[in-house]
Amino acid sequence: MKNRGSIYKVVTVGLLGALVFVSNYLSFPIPVPVGDISRVHLGNVFCLLAGFVMGPVGGGLASGIGAMLYDLTNPAYVASAPFTFLFKFLLAFVCGIIAHRGRLSGSMLGECTISTPRYFVAAIAGSVTYIVLYLAKSFVTALLEGSSPEAAGIALITKFATSSVNAVLAIIISVPLAAVIKKALKSAKIAV
Repeated sequence: MKNRGSIYKVVTVGLLGALVFVSNYLSFPIPVPVGDISRVHLGNVFCLLAGFVMGPVGGGLASGIGAMLYDLTNPAYVASAPFTFLFKFLLAFVCGIIAHRGRLSGSMLGECTISTPRYFVAAIAGSVTYIVLYLAKSFVTALLEGSSPEAAGIALITKFATSSVNAVLAIIISVPLAAVIKKALKSAKIAV
């Protein structure tokens, strides 16, 4: 029986990672005056969902792997892939640790009651974690590429705006979606 649970966990990490990967293609690129591209996308919805469903570690792995694979398949983002893995891992990790009350792994059967306020706090905390890390990396990268601090700061305004839109979309969509998925997993008696 323990083996079955491990198989469910691996499959769920893979499935959620695939959803993170595919949902990153549902995007609108936004030009940035300095540095790389910024995008409005649905990838963060599934990063948060991974944290809700799998808990911090499994959710972080699904989120990080899916987002990193997207970067590795897009020439504009290949160089950012290691940072993307870490930042998206931490997005789902922070969300998952708050949603699962400090436990490092999620169990859908053990905790099927949805605490909507807790889930919103978890989603907001995970999203803010990602935004802070992403903007710090973008600022440092722009400076290393020779931009003045002022130009790098101006580029961050656009990146902050698109990241905030991504965060709001992710929070609004992922919390109710997590409730539906948790209920379905409970009905199916699947513990992940």
